[in-house]
Amino acid sequence: MQIQECQRYTDVKRDMDYVRDLLLQIEEDPRFDGTSWFTFTEKDELGSGHSTEELGYHLAMLVEADFVRGQLGFGMPAISKLTWEGHEFLDNIRDPGIWGKTKQRISGLTSVGLMIVGEIAKAEIKKQLGLP
Repeated sequence: MQIQECQRYTDVKRDMDYVRDLLLQIEEDPRFDGTSWFTFTEKDELGSGHSTEELGYHLAMLVEADFVRGQLGFGMPAISKLTWEGHEFLDNIRDPGIWGKTKQRISGLTSVGLMIVGEIAKAEIKKQLGLP
């Protein structure tokens, strides 16, 4: 009997730019309409410029955050579509200007949680719209 080993993500750190890029790519790709499941490698567009470990780690985090509908297992997560929460978060960080201002505001901090990033982006949008 052979035991399948879980994919390890020991040297991977969360990259918010990559999170944003993945969400944008998943949204744009017509395959992610919720009717099928897809897995990826670094050779796929989603993995471009990143290792298999980085891709798997970030996709797993997006599934865990309920930003994408996915299946976690022993290998690469299988992805089906963006969730409502994923669309909401992406809409707040989509605009390059808003994203740049958001990154600028968090640049001096050691780390910032995903929800705080979304709140900062919302605050930037409200500021741009003249809302309190």
